[in-house]
Amino acid sequence: MSIISKDIQKAITLLTDEKLVAIPTETVYGLAGNIFSEKAIKSIFSTKKRPFFNPLIVHVPSINSIDDIVIHVPEKAKLLADAFWPGSMTLVLKKSDKIPDIITAGKDTVAVRVPNHPVTLELLKQLPFPLAAPSANPFGSISPTKPEHVERYFKNDIKQVLDGGSCANGIESTIIGFENDEPIIYRLGALALEDIEAVVGKINIKNKEEISPDAPGMLERHYAPSTRTFLVDNVATEVKKHQDKKIGILVFKNSLNDAFLTEIMLSKKGSIQDAASNLYDSLHELDHQKLDVLITEKFPNHGLGKSINDRLQRATFSL
Repeated sequence: MSIISKDIQKAITLLTDEKLVAIPTETVYGLAGNIFSEKAIKSIFSTKKRPFFNPLIVHVPSINSIDDIVIHVPEKAKLLADAFWPGSMTLVLKKSDKIPDIITAGKDTVAVRVPNHPVTLELLKQLPFPLAAPSANPFGSISPTKPEHVERYFKNDIKQVLDGGSCANGIESTIIGFENDEPIIYRLGALALEDIEAVVGKINIKNKEEISPDAPGMLERHYAPSTRTFLVDNVATEVKKHQDKKIGILVFKNSLNDAFLTEIMLSKKGSIQDAASNLYDSLHELDHQKLDVLITEKFPNHGLGKSINDRLQRATFSL
């Protein structure tokens, strides 16, 4: 029996009872629990097999909801929140004493965002508590952008995937922290660097951190298929190195037109936004083809292309 359901009242009941529910956002599906329930939060970590040193993102229904969560909001954080919330941006701010240390990995900051999805915004408005909701996938694997992805991962572990359809943006939120009240990007994501800089000026990127990361999504190996994956400038050249293998390729807009390859094109019309939206679903599809090798194409390294390259690079990292 499917655990996918559109029943918001069921989700409210489960979450109030300290259970987990997978929720839709415009970025990816999240594995959600009450931030004030130690039982629920520990369940998030155990269900995902996520290390406790990796902080969680807190989801709230509006900018006004952060007053009980954080104690200081820099001026540039206010500008960003006004510009991009609800939306695909997470801010890392000084936390209030009300936020449990397990949420923040013991740090004095908390990651918070207002998601831009009507189903989850309605859910959050009806709940008396915010939700912690990392991506609804086993730690390190491909993030889910459809309810079916979550069901495949956690059908035996949770009671409900709240169905909000496919995620519009398709990659995780951009995470922005503050050092001496100046913004710094901790994770590239669905909000392009250029759009952020249009609001607050030039911004530095601190995008990878293996030990005690400042924010989620900073580990070098992440978002990864189980199939051995390569990220290259020239897919056709890389294909020649694996002639004896069953090969899948993921390209931006130009097909190799090779019947012996399993190919997915992310955007026939060359739209970076469409490519980002389709990225994880395409990786899921290729990863279930029992391929020997998956070859992915590097994107133009600007705008959302920079974020897509970041995800693909983490998927292909190997020691």
